[in-house]
Amino acid sequence: MKKVAEQLQQEWEALVDVYSYYKTAVWLSNHFIRPFLFITSRSLVTNSQGKFTKGNCISTCFKILLQSITTADSEKSFCSLAVGTDEEKSTWFCQSKKLVSLCFSILAECNFTCLEGEYVMPLTALAMRLVVSLTDLKQWQFLKAESMIEADIAVNRLILFLFTSKSGMYLSIRRYLMMLRISNGYETKHMLPADDGFLITASALTLGLCPFHSKSERSGRDVFNLTVLYQQYSVFILTVPYLSRRLPSLLLPALKHVSVLGPCLNFLLVSKGSFFTEMLQDQHFETSQFVVEQIPPAGWALANIIDLAAGHGSDCDDFGNFVQTIDCRLYVQVINSLSQNFLECLAKAGALLRTELYGFAQTRDSSSVVADSTDSKWRKLSYVDLLRPVQQQWHLRSLQALLKKSGWIEGAVPSASNQDRGDEGNLKLIDIVYFYYYMLRIFAYLNPVGGPLPILNVLSFSPGIVTQLWDSLENFIFHGTDYIPDERGTLNDADFGNYDSGGGDRKPKMVMKDAGSKLVNIFQKIAGKSTDLNNSLVNDPTSNNLVIEDVYEIWDVEVMKRGCQGISNDMLCILHLFCAIYAHLLLILDDIEFYEKQVPFSLQQQQKIASALNTFVYNSLIHCTVQRNRSVVDAAIRCLQFLYERDCRHKFCPSSLWVAPAGPGRIPIAAAARAHEAAFLFSNNRDASAIPSMSSVLNTVPHVFPFEERVQMFREFIKMDKASRIATGDVPGSGLGLVEIVIRRDHIVEDAFRQLNSLGSRLKSGINVSFISECGLPEAGLDYGGLSKEFLTDLSKAAFDPQFGLFSQIATSEGKLAPNVSAGLLDNGIEMIEFLGRIVGKALYEGILLDYSFSLVFVQKLLGRYSFLDELSTLDSELYRNLMHLKHYDGDVGELSLDFTVTEEFCGKRIVIELRFDGRNVSVTNENKLQYIHAISDYKLNWQMLPLANAFYRGLTDLISPSWLSLFNANEFNQLLSGGKHDFDVDDLRSNTKYTGGYSDGSRTIKIFWEVLKGFKPSERCMLLKFVTSCSRAPLLGFKHLQPSFTIHKVAGDVPLWATLGGHDVDRLPSASTCYNTLKLPAYKRHSTLRSKLLYAISSNTGFELS
Repeated sequence: MKKVAEQLQQEWEALVDVYSYYKTAVWLSNHFIRPFLFITSRSLVTNSQGKFTKGNCISTCFKILLQSITTADSEKSFCSLAVGTDEEKSTWFCQSKKLVSLCFSILAECNFTCLEGEYVMPLTALAMRLVVSLTDLKQWQFLKAESMIEADIAVNRLILFLFTSKSGMYLSIRRYLMMLRISNGYETKHMLPADDGFLITASALTLGLCPFHSKSERSGRDVFNLTVLYQQYSVFILTVPYLSRRLPSLLLPALKHVSVLGPCLNFLLVSKGSFFTEMLQDQHFETSQFVVEQIPPAGWALANIIDLAAGHGSDCDDFGNFVQTIDCRLYVQVINSLSQNFLECLAKAGALLRTELYGFAQTRDSSSVVADSTDSKWRKLSYVDLLRPVQQQWHLRSLQALLKKSGWIEGAVPSASNQDRGDEGNLKLIDIVYFYYYMLRIFAYLNPVGGPLPILNVLSFSPGIVTQLWDSLENFIFHGTDYIPDERGTLNDADFGNYDSGGGDRKPKMVMKDAGSKLVNIFQKIAGKSTDLNNSLVNDPTSNNLVIEDVYEIWDVEVMKRGCQGISNDMLCILHLFCAIYAHLLLILDDIEFYEKQVPFSLQQQQKIASALNTFVYNSLIHCTVQRNRSVVDAAIRCLQFLYERDCRHKFCPSSLWVAPAGPGRIPIAAAARAHEAAFLFSNNRDASAIPSMSSVLNTVPHVFPFEERVQMFREFIKMDKASRIATGDVPGSGLGLVEIVIRRDHIVEDAFRQLNSLGSRLKSGINVSFISECGLPEAGLDYGGLSKEFLTDLSKAAFDPQFGLFSQIATSEGKLAPNVSAGLLDNGIEMIEFLGRIVGKALYEGILLDYSFSLVFVQKLLGRYSFLDELSTLDSELYRNLMHLKHYDGDVGELSLDFTVTEEFCGKRIVIELRFDGRNVSVTNENKLQYIHAISDYKLNWQMLPLANAFYRGLTDLISPSWLSLFNANEFNQLLSGGKHDFDVDDLRSNTKYTGGYSDGSRTIKIFWEVLKGFKPSERCMLLKFVTSCSRAPLLGFKHLQPSFTIHKVAGDVPLWATLGGHDVDRLPSASTCYNTLKLPAYKRHSTLRSKLLYAISSNTGFELS
């Protein structure tokens, strides 16, 4: 057969020389085209020379055919066979189909970059000209009026063949397009119309789009199968990666035309199931098993449609337009359908990470981007470029305008009824919600720089979006289920300052929540019944008398009590988008906007939002529905945490709101502590599904437990840790293995650092300390019970003194402590900071209160939490005021001559720090002033003290587990360290006081003492407490938890018996032993004497020396 083919080819080549002498079209068909088609179908030459020879032969044949088709002589025109006898018609149709298939196979192999491009381009151009000539009656010069009908029938039959899979036209066009170079997102691809490349591309697209522009009114067997046509075009053309970036700009309007996009959108919406199946299973695609770095076909169709539907587009956020007369409702619904499929494909491939929405995609250096279509990093960046229209304001505004035109009613709730497809003509809010919900998730994964930030920026700064979403949610949550808010359950603006203490006397119902996990029952068996809080406990320190406290039920929102269960997908989608947008908006809203201007919501609405999210998150965790709805729960958690942190800094919600979901039926403290520890172990192993429900609550929203209960959990953690160390032999017995240290009073910091710094976590163990006085003599008395409380408090007082240089008082009214930014430059400065972290950890571990507090910003760093703009007011109030003035400044900011730098002074030298790349050359303007404000606050809050905070954190966590600290916010951490409010309950202290030396509760002096103490001012009572315990604040959980217990010891009087009988009172002053929390009180007989002596002693700040 091979020899026959070779001989036939030689004979055919000989005919080429006598081509000009052929007589008729029949002769051309039988003696020239027939053997040519046989040769090309049988001969598959693989060597380069053979290809060249074959290419020349094909080119010659195509030229002869083109000359024949365009001749005016009907006897010699090949196409005259199409209107001849039945046999000639059949021959023409059969040969034309084979010629067309050959031409498209040549198109599919066309590669401009190959070494054989010298003949590939001209050959492909000839092939496209031949197909166009065969299907275009205008080029049949021989035609006369009487044969026009027959010719039209013949051409239509051939065109029908083109749009079937047998012709391979769309597959070949796709393969050709895949060979074209991709332009980047900032250049326009130009081709000269005279170029072969342009002619080939234009011809291929013309053929592919031909049926879209043909008349649809056809009859009989010549009717186009439009469904097959749209499917072929959608499968093979719309899924070409970076379609618009491969084509000359002159050809893009043809693809963007509504006559092409409209039918495809309709097809995609109706037949999405079969369409996606074919795309993923078709063997002609590059790969059917895509991996994470590759985009599935649905993703490319999605991006190309958005890119094409944006009309002629614009890179400007404010100006742009959709393709003229395009059905935006159809566009939105198709994008939603494609997005859903796209995300499902990525999820099946394991591509959607848990960091979606609340953890942005890891950024990549833009310098690594190269123009290589096989490079995954470049693919991701370019893919997002195709989605640029959805990042622009005009796109959202256009949809909003259409929504308003459709008659959307503000506050309307999407439901099964109003989502019925019977109302296809109108765009609905839920359509837009799904659109941006999907875009948010797609950007979270595919945007290499910034994740979903571009979408969040568009939505956050578009007026009305976040309020529209909340209107729908509010209607569903509070009104859609006949919810009638109790007038006591909300706060109007007038309620601030009108606190009614009588409103909190009602007892809440004791309702046990369904924990949703069998582990809760096990915890209850282990720990027994829940311990009720003692009525004498100190009130919640975070309470504010400007806020009405209410019972649990008011804030436990009924609709949200089942978490994600019972909420429709539409409402979950709205909730997800609202939380994502509002969390982003909360990052930039300052306190003036939030509390005074109350934009975008009133404080009453803020409470509703907080209560709804609080109930939703808690019950989603309790009912174990998180895994099925991970993204919406994570978005709600992020938004809820921002609201809670703002409330911690400046309250706008009653405390009962935050604890309402858990209610009074919470699990026991010991069980909760064990659950929390288990949660951290599981989270470190990233096995979230194995975390018990209550553990997840403590790990995610610990604020649903009252502060006092979390303090008890903290003490339970330490109790469990001590028991574990005893069980493992880490704690020595009978004093063996204890470290003995000698401390000079006037060098307490240096000696402690030298002797204790190397202990690390062993500082949990007891330490025997003996003091050397300032005179150089050993002090009497040794502390054999462990590290002396007096040593720890004196060490902290000296080390945290601003004059020591490691810490300084911040420039605010509270005067809290923060690391000195120049501490790192001191000798052993970082090591000293780390050591002080261990000392604070030791105080927390032993339950010893220290009489100072840290800056909230510094504590945020210790808790691993990001600080935002308004928290700058707690660190540098003057800088914060200046930035707020700049933010709301109406004039020209450029006149202030600011740039993106900040100047710091270290050791007398001024250092300029750039806040961004080349910041000293970037002027602050009205357009970028928000970036400047956030850049400078970010530096001050999150970067300036970070090395020192990290060092302190390393020391602190040697003794205190991060999981224990995670239960508290920054304010609560300070309270845990230094105690409760600046006053205490005298009755609570009295009921927990011990008496020694002969005193009892009934002693006359003791009775006088308690009367005097009650008559003291709050500041004087705090002075007494500091005099005895070295800390001016009471223990958080009351004096029951003061270790050692508060003790009053009787001191023998120095007045002779006769003087006492004569009415003289004791002259000796009271003294104290702070190591043992003991007040050494002489037996005064008179009220006035005890008061004056006690005030003198505590005012003199003297203790042991006066005894």
